[in-house]
Amino acid sequence: MRRSQTRPSTKTRFNAGTIESHFQRDRARVIHSAWFRALQSKTQVLGLGESDFYRTRLTHSLEVAQIGTGVCEHLRRTATDEQNEWLAPSSLMDAACLAHDIGHSPFGHGGEVALNYMMRDHGGFEANGQTLRILARLGEYSESSGLDLTRRSTLGIIKYPGFCSELAQYKESSESNAPLNLDDWHPPKGIYSDERDVLEWTLETFSRADRELFVSTKAAPNGGHLKTCFKSFDTSIMELADDIAYGVHDLEDAVAMSLISPNQWDQKFLQQLPEADSNPISAKPEFYTENLFSGNNKKRKHAISKLVGWFIDEISIDEIQEFEHPLLRYQASMSPDAYALLKLMKTFVMENVILRPELQALQYRGQQVILKIFDIYLHNGARLLPTQVWEESQQSENPHRILSDHISALTDASATRIYHRLSTPSAGSIFDRI
Repeated sequence: MRRSQTRPSTKTRFNAGTIESHFQRDRARVIHSAWFRALQSKTQVLGLGESDFYRTRLTHSLEVAQIGTGVCEHLRRTATDEQNEWLAPSSLMDAACLAHDIGHSPFGHGGEVALNYMMRDHGGFEANGQTLRILARLGEYSESSGLDLTRRSTLGIIKYPGFCSELAQYKESSESNAPLNLDDWHPPKGIYSDERDVLEWTLETFSRADRELFVSTKAAPNGGHLKTCFKSFDTSIMELADDIAYGVHDLEDAVAMSLISPNQWDQKFLQQLPEADSNPISAKPEFYTENLFSGNNKKRKHAISKLVGWFIDEISIDEIQEFEHPLLRYQASMSPDAYALLKLMKTFVMENVILRPELQALQYRGQQVILKIFDIYLHNGARLLPTQVWEESQQSENPHRILSDHISALTDASATRIYHRLSTPSAGSIFDRI
C-alpha cells in the first residue's frame, strides 16, 4: 500500500508474496530519481576529482544493494519457513539499499554537520531524516507523497525511528561556538518532526505495543544525543550491508590510493588482531598483506572479494522476543568475531585516512561552502534563490527547511560553483544558472 492511495485496511500485510511487483516499482522509482543520480557527484570519503578510482555515494549505494541481496540469499539457505516468508525479495532489498544514502548533503558528513548547524533552531538536518523526506515528500513521482513507495519499502529505509528534535542533547557550550569549528554540532540520528505523519502511516498496521516499543529511545553510554533502540528486519540487513561496504571498500580505496602503507597496515591493524584464527585475516595475514599491497588490481580485488564473502557468511537471523510482528521480531546480526573485525577495519580507516589533516581540510572547506551559501540565500532569498524555491519558502511554516532541502540537493560541484559565483568577484557569468 502507498501513501497516495486511500486509507489502507488494517488487514494490509507487509509480506512480499503477492506484491513483489510493487517493490520492483519502488526500486525503479529510486533508480530513475534525480535525487539518486545526484549521488554520483557527492563525496563518499575522499573528495571528488582527486582520482577516477574510488567510490562516490552512488557507487557505494550500488555496492550496498549487491551486498544486501547477497545477505538475503545467504540467509534463505538456513531460514525457517516463517523467516523465509519475511525475508525481503531482491527488488525490495535493492530499493532500500539504493535509497539509503539518497538524503546525503554535499561534502559528506562534514556538509551534514554544517547544515545541521544552520538548522539548529529549525528542526535540524540529518541525512537519514532527509532520506525519508525525499522519499515521502520531495521525490518526483507524486505531488504530495514524493516517490510514494510502499509501506514496507518506507519502513526498510528508516534506520532511526525517533525525531531529531526529541533526541538532541547538545553540549551547553555549543550555542556560543563559532561556525569556524562545528565539532559539537553533529546531529542526532533520527528523522524530522515534519515527517511524523509518515512514520505513523508506516507503523499503522503494527500493534500498539509493537509501535511503542519500536520508537523507544535510550541514553547514549557516554552522554550526548539520545539513541533509538530498534529497526525493522529489512533495515537490519541493509545496515549490515552498508557497514560491510563502508568498512571493506573504504579500505580498498585507501590502499589503492596509497593512503595506507604496508607498515601502517602491519603495526596499526595486523598487530591489533586477535591471535586466534577467528577471521580470515588472522588466519592468513601474509595472503592479505601480499594481495592488498601488490599494486595489482586483480590481486587486491581478490582479497577484498574474499573478505566481503566471509562477512556475508557470518550473518544469521536472531529474534527480539518482545515484538509480536515478525518484521520487527526478526533481526539480521553478525557473529561477534566478524563484527569485531569489521569494527577494527572501520576504526583503522577512520584513524589513518579520514582523520588525516589533508582529508579534514577538504571536509572543513566543504563545511564553509555550505555555511556561506546558506547564509547568503537566507538573507537574499528574493534576489538569489530560484523563483520556485523562494515562493515555496514563503508559503512554508518552516522556510529554513525549504532552504535546507534546496542546498542538500546540490552536488559537491554545484555547491562549489554557486559559492564562487556568489562570493568570488571574478567567477561566474550572467549566463550561469544558480
